[in-house]
Amino acid sequence: MVLVFLIVLVAAATLLGSFFTVQTAEVAIITRFGKFVRLAQPGLNFKTPFIERVDGRMSLRVSQIELTMETKTHDNVFVTIPISVQTRVKPESVYDAYYNLTDPEGQIRAYVEQVVLGHVPGMALDDVFASQSSIAKAVKQELDVDMAAFGYEIVNVLVTDIVPDAKVKDAMNDINAAQREQVAANARGEAEKILVVKKAEAEAESKALQGQGIANQRRAIIEGLSSSIEDFQKALGASTAKEVMQLVLVTQYFDTLKSIGESNKTNTLFLSHTPGAVQSISEQIMTALAANSDGKG
Repeated sequence: MVLVFLIVLVAAATLLGSFFTVQTAEVAIITRFGKFVRLAQPGLNFKTPFIERVDGRMSLRVSQIELTMETKTHDNVFVTIPISVQTRVKPESVYDAYYNLTDPEGQIRAYVEQVVLGHVPGMALDDVFASQSSIAKAVKQELDVDMAAFGYEIVNVLVTDIVPDAKVKDAMNDINAAQREQVAANARGEAEKILVVKKAEAEAESKALQGQGIANQRRAIIEGLSSSIEDFQKALGASTAKEVMQLVLVTQYFDTLKSIGESNKTNTLFLSHTPGAVQSISEQIMTALAANSDGKG
């Protein structure tokens, strides 16, 4: 009975051990005495006990390989280029991917280095920054052709950054800051220039208007005096224009003295306050009016 129990136990264990499961997006490689037999698909599978075994498993998911390339540009600047390679095994080429390539990541790294070293050393640093997408495209094209023979599909290649030497990076930042400061200085200079020009234009226009106002004021005074002289001549008959003008000036003179005297907050100093002085003032005003009249004519 014990022997029968042991035989049943071994048979049950063997039978149960012949079943195995494969996860989704994965395949299992089945061999018989070391020779490839078939691929086991996702789900519950069966293998012949003691004859077949699961030699390995391969994922069909997209995997990402992170690489870091270091090289020198055409203008002798050492740069570090992080590159992400997204790859997956083709379902119909699992046999090639499993048996023909022992180190996929190492193989991909070698191809990436070949492409990068073939492009970057012939480019200046600024061109490298401007050509990230073209470098990634060149790497993908190279890998698509070479890795297809090993059963791998290159989904995408990303050049994530261009990292120059720290000293070069600091120098580039200084140059950029200086250029921006120069642009800002030019802008401030143009703004100040515009303000100065506008201020000068405003002052010129103000002076022109002020001069025009003074001219109009003088013209109005002359016209008023002329009208007064005509009225006096009509009233007094044979009086000359000079006599009438002297009378008007004397009248205005005393009116001015009256206005000054009525104000208690005015400090006024009069010199040569004599009739002769008034006569002199009137002669000066008449001379000025005559000169203004001649200039106008």
